[in-house]
Amino acid sequence: MAIDYEAEYNNRARVPGHPQIFARWEKDSADYREAMRREDSLELGLKYGPGERQTVDLFFPEASGKGPLAVFLHGGYWRSLGPGLFSHMAAGLVTRGVAVAVVGYDLCPQVTIADIIDETRRACLFLWNRFGQRLMVYGHSAGGHLAAAMLATDWKSLDRNTPSNLVPAAYSISGLFDLTPLTGISMNQDLKLTAEAARTVSPIFWPAPKGLALDAVVGALESEEFLRQSRIIAEAWSKGGATARYQALAGANHFTAIDPLTDPQSAMVERLVGLARHCARF
Repeated sequence: MAIDYEAEYNNRARVPGHPQIFARWEKDSADYREAMRREDSLELGLKYGPGERQTVDLFFPEASGKGPLAVFLHGGYWRSLGPGLFSHMAAGLVTRGVAVAVVGYDLCPQVTIADIIDETRRACLFLWNRFGQRLMVYGHSAGGHLAAAMLATDWKSLDRNTPSNLVPAAYSISGLFDLTPLTGISMNQDLKLTAEAARTVSPIFWPAPKGLALDAVVGALESEEFLRQSRIIAEAWSKGGATARYQALAGANHFTAIDPLTDPQSAMVERLVGLARHCARF
């Protein structure tokens, strides 16, 4: 039977309650920024490039000293949403002593996915130049795709003064790693992917980042295609020499899969703290 890619990748249709979830994110994100502002523990809207959306929001733990640094990349199919909706996704890590940079990027169709990958790389280089620390990158949906892309980036080719393992570990939540199924569905009006371009921006077709760590996690209630996406990257990159693992989160859909990021005691945050500390030791 032919796969209905239109239905498989339409997460909003699969989760009728998504408007309420988005409204909750907006409130919780604003509340978190206000709380961090009162503690003088944030810097908002730092520019890493000329685009309006090319910004970094930094959230710092209370603990003094040089701690680990993580990067959060938001979703929205590369064509919607923004970092201001996801400030609170830093909360779990910040409470555990990890500073978090929430990164924005320009959106399709004004730019291409290849452009967004390049922008995200520039954001990582901006953070390296400021802090001199390796980064643990985590992201959701399109941000999960970008997190994997950062892990597999040849950093030396971009800046010879940058360590080759600038991003030693990535954690992708409900990510997309094979973009070829998107070429035939309606959202491609914005993405403008040809078959060739889709392969070029698909990490599943890139060399595995040998010796580096990827977690590919996905909500157990997500579509078969989203489950497949996380499975195939973990399998392919494990065979290629990366330390990759796959996990389905019981009871979680595409949007609730990231809820544990706000809880300092969640198993997800515990894993992320471990990865961030691993990166800081390089």
